[in-house]
Amino acid sequence: MRILFTIAHFFNPEGGGKHGSLRKDPQTRRIALTTCLTTLRALYGKFQYMIDISKHQITPANQSHGHDIDIIVCTTKGFHLLSQIPLPSDFLMHHSSNVEPMLLGFECQAVLKSCLGKYDYYCYLEDDLILHDPWLFVKLKWFNHHTGNGNLLQPNRYEVSPLSEVPKAYIDGNLKPEITAKFQNIHEQPQLKGKIMEKVIAFERTLNPHSGCYFLNAKQMAEWSSKSYFLDRDTSFIGPLESAATLGVMRTFRVYKPATADASFLEIQHFGTTFLSLIGNQIPLFSEPVQV
Repeated sequence: MRILFTIAHFFNPEGGGKHGSLRKDPQTRRIALTTCLTTLRALYGKFQYMIDISKHQITPANQSHGHDIDIIVCTTKGFHLLSQIPLPSDFLMHHSSNVEPMLLGFECQAVLKSCLGKYDYYCYLEDDLILHDPWLFVKLKWFNHHTGNGNLLQPNRYEVSPLSEVPKAYIDGNLKPEITAKFQNIHEQPQLKGKIMEKVIAFERTLNPHSGCYFLNAKQMAEWSSKSYFLDRDTSFIGPLESAATLGVMRTFRVYKPATADASFLEIQHFGTTFLSLIGNQIPLFSEPVQV
């Protein structure tokens, strides 16, 4: 397969610190971006090997999971850390622009459309998301083979911390129904189920379709890019970042995520502990017992 990854990346140390891309110290963002990029080639590229200790040589490994991948990092106005990350010059392609930083996700959409017909999967990630699942595209292909391309399976985002009372938490729980009601009807085919490795997995229409990423097969990308609203830069879903990542695909496809009981079936790590640190502060560690 041929897979195209586009990544929206921005860093401005004078930005005020509201987001990770606007904090004074670049080290955390540099680690996040480097990890995001290196895992893509490690998990999905062709150059994976097994060390044969007895013969003092390496042999190819994971041939069925090795693909031709291209990575395009989209930046704007020269605010980025690409010159500071320890990667070979041919590791990625750099697409520079002058769009407003909060609209970089839409610039990634334009890049994806310009490459129609060249790839089997068209992908978008925010620059602080890290994949760990080498079977990601196997799962996506399985899901669409059985349910159709009108359905989009999104991963559950999570954060981890060895220092937290909650070492792992999924961060995109339900939004209030009215926030997405004008864009999707979650009562249309509300649940799908599939059996894999003798286990039944449930997939549910979600009140929070945002994952900061999407992974579309070629037919899905062609379908979305043919819509009149494609690249309209509508920012009415929460804000510009969330809209760029989610609004277009939410309007085009029935969006599912693995049900909470099997949330890890498809997941992606959000670097850092921005949301996890809320637990025990703004969010109670455990709910109060119900009085009966």
